[in-house]
Amino acid sequence: MDKKVVILSGAGLSASSGISTFRDKGGLWENHDINEICMAGCLNWNYEATVNFYNQRREDIKNKKPNNAHKMIARLKNKYPRKIEVITQNIDDLLEKAKCQDIIHLHGFLQELRCMSCDDIVNIKYEMQNSSNSTCKKCGAKMRPNIVFFGEAAPMYEKLYKILEDCGLLVVIGTSGNVIDVSSLANFAQKAILNNLEPSSAIVEECFDKIYYEDANTAYKKIEKDIEEYINN
Repeated sequence: MDKKVVILSGAGLSASSGISTFRDKGGLWENHDINEICMAGCLNWNYEATVNFYNQRREDIKNKKPNNAHKMIARLKNKYPRKIEVITQNIDDLLEKAKCQDIIHLHGFLQELRCMSCDDIVNIKYEMQNSSNSTCKKCGAKMRPNIVFFGEAAPMYEKLYKILEDCGLLVVIGTSGNVIDVSSLANFAQKAILNNLEPSSAIVEECFDKIYYEDANTAYKKIEKDIEEYINN
């Protein structure tokens, strides 16, 4: 195996750990207007409500535990650190809790605040963002959750596409395909595997060599076997 395995995960990876997905019924958006708390510019006119929303999210993940799929990804990444890239759309820390190394968070990380002026980043772990940490210690500007909002540039996408240039096997876990066109990403790879709870209108099944429609928390053994076979054959 010369090319890498790329594992790309979305909200479905963490759903069985009790972290709500954003779009599903009962998900995070159901009780919130995304235009008010997760759109480009919302911090300029709705700063307090936006900060409070992500304070709640930080509190929500504090006691959540990684599931079998998180542990499988961590196990494989730590076993084959140079052969596997772990990329996630998730802003939670369950892969970190599973002891996974070198995770690329495409859409930011819930434990971090970022300066709105100089882009300095600080990790506040599970603390609330409040008056004690909302001012940048480097330049004095306001801090914000280090989350990529809808309509904002996602700087880590450039790294994603660079990694995909050397992708042999793409494994997509728990994403609807509405934010990232995973069907087109599959074209970068020699082989592609999809694991979602159910079909999505935003995903072209024919782009994938193998599909598991079940919870990642139960599909993990099959996925682990597929990855091991690809690496060792």
